[in-house]
Amino acid sequence: MEKQTHTQLYIVPTPIGNLDDITLRAIKVLKAVDVVIAEDTRTSGVLLKHLEVQKPLQSYHIFNEHQTVNRVIAQLHEGKKFALISDAGTPSISDPGFLLIRECLKQGINIECLPGATAFVPALVKSGLPSDKFVFEGFLPHKKGRKTRLMLLAAEERTIILYESPHRILKCLEQLAEHCGGDRQASVSRELTKMYEETINGSLAELIQIFANKTHKGEFVVVVAGSKGEQLD
Repeated sequence: MEKQTHTQLYIVPTPIGNLDDITLRAIKVLKAVDVVIAEDTRTSGVLLKHLEVQKPLQSYHIFNEHQTVNRVIAQLHEGKKFALISDAGTPSISDPGFLLIRECLKQGINIECLPGATAFVPALVKSGLPSDKFVFEGFLPHKKGRKTRLMLLAAEERTIILYESPHRILKCLEQLAEHCGGDRQASVSRELTKMYEETINGSLAELIQIFANKTHKGEFVVVVAGSKGEQLD
């Protein structure tokens, strides 16, 4: 199929907390497209209202993306321009978007991805751990494959970045310590760019003590130092 020469789908990162982190270019694109595809139309509606953008919103999330892709592709072939956004950060980074992007590429639909917010970058920088080489793991498997993944990460020499939910953060730190050793250096960030932003650095053992006595709120980014060959037996 002949490739389109004009952009029809824009991937638009949105603020991870502070609404002022939206870029001027992102606002311009959101005002220019015909339709905005949003992970949660209620959450995105608040952002668009704040930006004074009035565009039709279509739902696109993890539970309907397989059914939604063909519908969106059909509208793109009709000549409509779409912007894909997530609740926070860059679409397709631990958020829906991959399936739609892949199908657009297969069908010669031109895509443009704007640079912008994603939570793991400020967390990595604030950790003080090596940032020249790192591996982003997103969310670990909840059950099947979790132990295997942790064993592999224990031997990883690059800095490791994980996402974790409030109710699993303590368990995550404990399991990391079990596989990597309690003295492995790490950093935990939460509520990045928001009023109660917090980053705590220390060994995994120290972080476990801290988070065992804390109320867990917000989304967490865990950054762990890479292995230097001291993998546990």
